Amino acid sequence: MLASDLSAIGHRPLGRSGLSAGPIGLGCWAIGGFFTLDGKPDGWGKVDDEQSIRAIHAGLDMGASLIDTADAYGTGHSEEVIGRALKGRRADTVVATKFGYTHDRARRALVGKDVSPGYIERACTASLRRLGTGHIDLYQIHVGDLTHDQADAAGETLEKLAERGAIRFWGWSTDDAAGAKRMVKFPHFVAVQQELNVFTDGPDMLAMCENNGLASLNRSPLAMGFLTGKFSPEMRLPDDDVRAAGHSWVRFFEDGRPRGDYLERLAELRELLQTGGRTLAQGALGWLLARSPNTFPIPGFKTETQVRENLAAMQMGPLPAAIMAEIDALLRSRPAGGDRPPRGR
Repeated sequence: MLASDLSAIGHRPLGRSGLSAGPIGLGCWAIGGFFTLDGKPDGWGKVDDEQSIRAIHAGLDMGASLIDTADAYGTGHSEEVIGRALKGRRADTVVATKFGYTHDRARRALVGKDVSPGYIERACTASLRRLGTGHIDLYQIHVGDLTHDQADAAGETLEKLAERGAIRFWGWSTDDAAGAKRMVKFPHFVAVQQELNVFTDGPDMLAMCENNGLASLNRSPLAMGFLTGKFSPEMRLPDDDVRAAGHSWVRFFEDGRPRGDYLERLAELRELLQTGGRTLAQGALGWLLARSPNTFPIPGFKTETQVRENLAAMQMGPLPAAIMAEIDALLRSRPAGGDRPPRGR
């Protein structure tokens, strides 16, 4: 299903919540700064907190209202920066955060996973404090793979948090469409966060979201920056960047370098994505806006310039249906990559 008939400017409903938000949000993994997972860097290099705050303010001024983060990002630092940025502007935003990866703040390290009821309660309290808010609009399970028993226990706990007013609604960051569909039975479950971009489609999850009135938040909407077009074959990212750390789930880069098959595919898509004077990033976001009326791409950022470029895609609107059809035909003719498992980040 395409959404190319949507107006270029305006909010989209956040699933069945009754809330709405600007169609492109702010993904706040990168502004968390340095932290590790499995002993390897899981952040995006050095950050400047004041610059991060200016970038968030610019995004709000341009119509972004959905801000997505997690307690894992910088082991709480991203939430703290957002809390500072939203002082006096909390009413303008839909704040989404996640839980499930336990961390050692002193070491800036993720150390395990926990979705037990007691942990969820403690994690929510801690996130509320760091964010400086009385409630979380969308509280998301960060761990992508759960047993049915784990998922049900988490859902029951999240429903209690919603009834108490600590959270308004909740969701799950997962690429398991069947597992997510099981959660529809919970009344405050309104959103799924799935990996979705031009290189990595997710038709089963999108169909499930559309059929059940759920929002689809799109992580890695620019394929970890690959779809900005700024990478050349000889480039190598620094070792403190998650894309160079050697994580098996990083699919678009290898040994810190952009993968050749994806560079070739991007070259083939370049002209189509730049339709109407768009930059490559704006075209990639326009593809997501056209892919479904339920999508909310949440591109990451470290600078105000990146935020301004990304959010300008809202004024340009979804890619035209004819362009979407050409891209689809090209992608179907020779898929790139696809050999690495996604991860609920």
